[in-house]
Amino acid sequence: MHRQRRRAAADLAEVVDHLGASGEFGIVDGTEIRVRRPAAGRKDRDRFISGKNKQNAVKAMVVTDGEGRMLWCSPTRPASCADIAHARQLGLVTLLADGPAVEILADAGYQGLGAQTGRRVVTPPHRKFKKNAPDWYEEMYGRQRKAHSSRRIRVEHGIAHLKNWRSLARHLGRREHMSDIVQAIAGLLSHQQTADLIPAQQM
Repeated sequence: MHRQRRRAAADLAEVVDHLGASGEFGIVDGTEIRVRRPAAGRKDRDRFISGKNKQNAVKAMVVTDGEGRMLWCSPTRPASCADIAHARQLGLVTLLADGPAVEILADAGYQGLGAQTGRRVVTPPHRKFKKNAPDWYEEMYGRQRKAHSSRRIRVEHGIAHLKNWRSLARHLGRREHMSDIVQAIAGLLSHQQTADLIPAQQM
Protein backbone atom coordinates (compact mmCIF):
# COMPACT_ATOMS: atom_id res chain seq x y z
CA MET A 1 0.00 0.00 0.00
CA HIS A 2 1.39 3.36 -1.01
CA ARG A 3 2.02 5.80 1.78
CA GLN A 4 0.43 9.21 1.43
CA ARG A 5 2.99 11.82 0.62
CA ARG A 6 3.28 14.51 3.24
CA ARG A 7 3.81 18.02 2.06
CA ALA A 8 5.27 21.06 3.74
CA ALA A 9 2.38 23.21 4.90
CA ALA A 10 2.64 26.91 4.09
CA ASP A 11 0.87 28.09 7.24
CA LEU A 12 -0.78 26.83 10.39
CA ALA A 13 -4.25 26.69 8.84
CA GLU A 14 -2.94 24.38 6.13
CA VAL A 15 -1.36 22.15 8.78
CA VAL A 16 -4.68 21.77 10.59
CA ASP A 17 -6.49 21.03 7.31
CA HIS A 18 -3.78 18.56 6.29
CA LEU A 19 -4.03 16.64 9.57
CA GLY A 20 -7.81 16.64 9.38
CA ALA A 21 -7.80 15.28 5.82
CA SER A 22 -5.15 12.63 6.52
CA GLY A 23 -6.63 11.41 9.80
CA GLU A 24 -3.24 11.73 11.49
CA PHE A 25 -2.46 13.40 14.79
CA GLY A 26 -0.02 16.27 15.23
CA ILE A 27 2.37 17.21 18.03
CA VAL A 28 3.08 20.77 19.14
CA ASP A 29 5.92 22.06 21.29
CA GLY A 30 7.95 25.19 21.90
CA THR A 31 11.70 25.40 21.46
CA GLU A 32 14.20 28.06 22.48
CA ILE A 33 17.26 29.30 20.61
CA ARG A 34 19.97 31.25 22.39
CA VAL A 35 20.68 34.76 21.13
CA ARG A 36 22.93 37.62 22.07
CA ARG A 37 21.87 39.63 25.10
CA PRO A 38 20.11 42.88 24.12
CA ALA A 39 22.14 46.02 24.74
CA ALA A 40 21.94 47.67 28.16
CA GLY A 41 19.25 50.29 28.38
CA ARG A 42 16.81 48.62 25.97
CA LYS A 43 13.27 48.70 27.34
CA ASP A 44 12.51 45.15 26.21
CA ARG A 45 15.79 43.66 27.41
CA ASP A 46 14.20 41.37 30.02
CA ARG A 47 11.69 39.95 27.53
CA PHE A 48 14.41 37.76 26.01
CA ILE A 49 15.28 36.03 29.30
CA SER A 50 13.87 32.51 29.34
CA GLY A 51 11.90 31.60 32.44
CA LYS A 52 12.91 27.96 31.93
CA ASN A 53 16.64 28.19 31.23
CA LYS A 54 17.42 31.68 32.53
CA GLN A 55 19.26 32.56 29.32
CA ASN A 56 18.74 35.07 26.55
CA ALA A 57 16.73 33.36 23.85
CA VAL A 58 13.89 33.50 21.37
CA LYS A 59 11.10 30.92 21.15
CA ALA A 60 9.40 29.22 18.22
CA MET A 61 6.41 26.86 18.16
CA VAL A 62 6.89 23.68 16.15
CA VAL A 63 4.26 21.29 14.79
CA THR A 64 5.26 17.81 13.64
CA ASP A 65 3.35 14.74 12.55
CA GLY A 66 3.23 11.59 14.67
CA GLU A 67 6.62 10.49 13.32
CA GLY A 68 8.33 13.75 14.26
CA ARG A 69 8.50 15.09 10.70
CA MET A 70 8.40 18.86 10.49
CA LEU A 71 5.08 20.30 9.34
CA TRP A 72 5.37 23.91 10.46
CA CYS A 73 7.48 26.31 12.50
CA SER A 74 6.25 29.66 13.76
CA PRO A 75 7.94 33.06 13.70
CA THR A 76 10.01 33.63 16.83
CA ARG A 77 9.00 35.51 19.94
CA PRO A 78 11.05 36.63 22.95
CA ALA A 79 11.63 33.64 25.24
CA SER A 80 9.66 35.12 28.14
CA CYS A 81 6.45 34.45 26.19
CA ALA A 82 4.68 31.42 27.69
CA ASP A 83 3.99 28.47 25.38
CA ILE A 84 0.23 28.71 25.85
CA ALA A 85 0.22 32.47 25.18
CA HIS A 86 2.29 31.95 22.04
CA ALA A 87 -0.15 29.31 20.76
CA ARG A 88 -3.08 31.67 21.31
CA GLN A 89 -1.31 34.55 19.58
CA LEU A 90 -0.63 32.33 16.57
CA GLY A 91 -4.34 31.54 16.27
CA LEU A 92 -4.07 27.83 17.08
CA VAL A 93 -7.09 27.89 19.41
CA THR A 94 -9.38 29.46 16.82
CA LEU A 95 -8.17 27.18 14.02
CA LEU A 96 -8.78 24.05 16.07
CA ALA A 97 -12.09 25.15 17.58
CA ASP A 98 -13.51 26.07 14.17
CA GLY A 99 -11.66 23.48 12.07
CA PRO A 100 -11.69 19.74 11.44
CA ALA A 101 -11.65 17.14 14.22
CA VAL A 102 -7.93 16.58 14.75
CA GLU A 103 -5.85 15.48 17.71
CA ILE A 104 -2.89 17.64 18.76
CA LEU A 105 -0.63 16.31 21.50
CA ALA A 106 1.06 18.86 23.75
CA ASP A 107 2.94 19.00 27.04
CA ALA A 108 1.79 20.56 30.32
CA GLY A 109 2.73 24.04 29.11
CA TYR A 110 -0.41 23.98 26.94
CA GLN A 111 -2.85 22.80 29.63
CA GLY A 112 -6.07 24.77 29.32
CA LEU A 113 -6.21 24.65 25.53
CA GLY A 114 -8.13 21.37 25.55
CA ALA A 115 -11.26 22.99 26.94
CA GLN A 116 -10.96 25.86 24.45
CA THR A 117 -10.58 23.62 21.39
CA GLY A 118 -13.22 20.96 21.95
CA ARG A 119 -10.59 18.58 23.40
CA ARG A 120 -8.55 18.70 20.21
CA VAL A 121 -5.44 19.62 22.21
CA VAL A 122 -4.50 16.71 24.46
CA THR A 123 -2.18 17.41 27.40
CA PRO A 124 -0.95 15.23 30.30
CA PRO A 125 -3.60 14.52 32.94
CA HIS A 126 -4.03 16.94 35.82
CA ARG A 127 -2.98 15.68 39.22
CA LYS A 128 -6.12 15.45 41.39
CA PHE A 129 -4.27 14.68 44.63
CA LYS A 130 -1.54 17.15 45.58
CA LYS A 131 -0.49 15.06 48.57
CA ASN A 132 -1.42 11.82 50.33
CA ALA A 133 -2.59 10.26 47.07
CA PRO A 134 -3.76 6.63 47.25
CA ASP A 135 -1.38 4.05 45.80
CA TRP A 136 -3.90 3.07 43.09
CA TYR A 137 -4.09 6.69 41.94
CA GLU A 138 -0.32 7.12 41.81
CA GLU A 139 -0.06 4.01 39.65
CA MET A 140 -2.82 5.11 37.28
CA TYR A 141 -1.49 8.67 37.08
CA GLY A 142 2.01 7.42 36.29
CA ARG A 143 0.72 5.13 33.53
CA GLN A 144 -1.31 7.91 31.93
CA ARG A 145 1.59 10.37 31.92
CA LYS A 146 3.99 7.76 30.54
CA ALA A 147 1.57 6.83 27.76
CA HIS A 148 1.12 10.47 26.80
CA SER A 149 4.86 11.14 26.89
CA SER A 150 5.54 8.09 24.69
CA ARG A 151 3.14 9.40 22.01
CA ARG A 152 4.51 12.93 21.91
CA ILE A 153 8.25 12.21 22.27
CA ARG A 154 8.69 12.31 18.49
CA VAL A 155 8.33 16.09 18.48
CA GLU A 156 11.60 16.23 20.42
CA HIS A 157 13.25 14.32 17.56
CA GLY A 158 11.87 16.86 15.09
CA ILE A 159 13.19 19.76 17.15
CA ALA A 160 16.58 18.04 17.45
CA HIS A 161 16.80 17.76 13.66
CA LEU A 162 15.93 21.45 13.37
CA LYS A 163 18.55 22.55 15.90
CA ASN A 164 21.24 20.34 14.36
CA TRP A 165 21.67 23.13 11.80
CA ARG A 166 24.65 25.14 12.91
CA SER A 167 22.86 28.45 12.44
CA LEU A 168 20.49 27.54 15.26
CA ALA A 169 23.00 26.14 17.74
CA ARG A 170 23.40 29.69 19.01
CA HIS A 171 22.53 32.76 16.96
CA LEU A 172 25.02 35.60 17.23
CA GLY A 173 23.55 37.78 14.49
CA ARG A 174 20.65 40.22 14.68
CA ARG A 175 17.61 38.91 16.51
CA GLU A 176 15.38 40.61 13.92
CA HIS A 177 16.51 37.99 11.38
CA MET A 178 15.74 34.95 13.53
CA SER A 179 12.18 34.37 12.33
CA ASP A 180 13.27 34.24 8.69
CA ILE A 181 16.22 31.95 9.48
CA VAL A 182 14.23 29.50 11.62
CA GLN A 183 11.37 29.26 9.15
CA ALA A 184 13.72 28.86 6.19
CA ILE A 185 15.57 25.99 7.91
CA ALA A 186 12.27 24.38 8.96
CA GLY A 187 11.11 24.57 5.34
CA LEU A 188 14.31 22.93 4.09
CA LEU A 189 14.03 20.22 6.74
CA SER A 190 10.40 19.51 5.86
CA HIS A 191 11.25 19.32 2.16
CA GLN A 192 14.12 16.93 2.89
CA GLN A 193 11.92 14.68 5.04
CA THR A 194 9.19 14.64 2.38
CA ALA A 195 11.73 13.74 -0.31
CA ASP A 196 13.00 10.87 1.86
CA LEU A 197 9.52 9.31 1.74
CA ILE A 198 9.37 9.07 -2.05
CA PRO A 199 11.27 5.74 -2.44
CA ALA A 200 9.02 4.14 0.20
CA GLN A 201 5.92 5.35 -1.64
CA GLN A 202 7.09 3.85 -4.92
CA MET A 203 7.69 0.37 -3.46
